[in-house]
Amino acid sequence: MNEAKLHKEGKWLFFDKEYIAEFVYGGIDGSITTFAVVAGAAGAHADIRWVLIFGFANLIADGFSMSVGNYFSSKAALDNYDKHEAVEYWEIEHLREKEIEEIREIYEAKGFKGKLLEDVVATIISDKKVWVDTMMKEELEMTRESKSPLSTAVATFISFNVVGFIPLMAYVVAMFTEVSPSALFPISCVGTGLSLILVGYLRGVVTNINKMKSIIQTLALGGLAAAFAYFVGEVLAKWIL
Repeated sequence: MNEAKLHKEGKWLFFDKEYIAEFVYGGIDGSITTFAVVAGAAGAHADIRWVLIFGFANLIADGFSMSVGNYFSSKAALDNYDKHEAVEYWEIEHLREKEIEEIREIYEAKGFKGKLLEDVVATIISDKKVWVDTMMKEELEMTRESKSPLSTAVATFISFNVVGFIPLMAYVVAMFTEVSPSALFPISCVGTGLSLILVGYLRGVVTNINKMKSIIQTLALGGLAAAFAYFVGEVLAKWIL
């Protein structure tokens, strides 16, 4: 896979490549939280039906909660950008000379001088949109997110449920076939491990960190969550059941 192409337009599996980040973080959260439910149930030696009930309840509820949170976070960022952008347009209309001087100071600080500086200033202020975009980026250090809040929420929900379903897959199959109950949790561990390797690798791509380091960190986080859940399930089963 060409990593540079991940950030360009196009498809990767069923996602637009610009939504890889949502796939990664939704997938990590989905697989780890669902696997924690499975591990807790395994520690408590719960019946397959209870594993599926709580596992799917976690998938739908947590996936929806995460996607809604993602939506409102993205929407708030866009609203904040629009608010400051409107202020910049107002200042250009009503405080023109002050805003021109701010553009001059910005590019003077970058090393522009004399006629070149004045040419750059004149070019920028000749186009109101370019002027505002420059002020947003250079003065306020803000850029507009190109992804829609709804699309990020949907991508998060889908990835949470698709990757989060993997820890439950063996238990679903066991409802319709003859699979030894003692084999279900080990199979779930293997499936979850493979899914975490995939999303760990993609996390490395998105965050531009060492891929092996990202995979190890993701696996360690999933394993730690599962170990805690298994221990809690086992202890509570002894005390309550």
